[in-house]
Amino acid sequence: MNTYTTRTIIGIAVAIICAGAFFYLYTPGTYVTDEGITADYKNASYSIDGVQVQLNNGVAETPAAPESAARVVTQYFGNELVTDLNGDGRNDVVFLVTQETGGSGTFFYVVAALNTEDGYVGSDGYFLGDRIAPQSINESTNPRHKYVIVANYADRAEDEPMTAQPSVGKSAYLKLDTEHMQWGIVVPDFEGESR
Repeated sequence: MNTYTTRTIIGIAVAIICAGAFFYLYTPGTYVTDEGITADYKNASYSIDGVQVQLNNGVAETPAAPESAARVVTQYFGNELVTDLNGDGRNDVVFLVTQETGGSGTFFYVVAALNTEDGYVGSDGYFLGDRIAPQSINESTNPRHKYVIVANYADRAEDEPMTAQPSVGKSAYLKLDTEHMQWGIVVPDFEGESR
């Protein structure tokens, strides 16, 4: 091998190593702080039924019980709404996650990722239902609703079995308490101010 070929191979190897290091250091979602803050909301930590779930590229798998082969799978579902939830001028993200615990259920939750100066902070999950038919997440059109989102979905009637197709339209009006990262329920036709 001559000197020119050796230099070319070394140059290519160095370029590949540098590109890999750049990708690792500067791609969103490559770090999570002790406070659960991340550069990518699909890698943030969310509280589902009081249990912290750390998503990794939108998925988390944990044992259903100590030394159990059954797994609890929590994953990003979608239906994203990009909106400012606290008036700080930053775009936050509201979306759905699902959780399967090893049985026949698929549980749907609304979560939010608050966009802070340091990165995204995940909220608690608001439980919508089991095996529902999720639809859109929108900002409330009620002029009295400040920072209120509406999660729309179809569910079964109360007297219908879980095997029935969801056909009853429902909406959850929610507002995020950004200090405690918990959802509050908003009455859709309440005459008072939602602040």
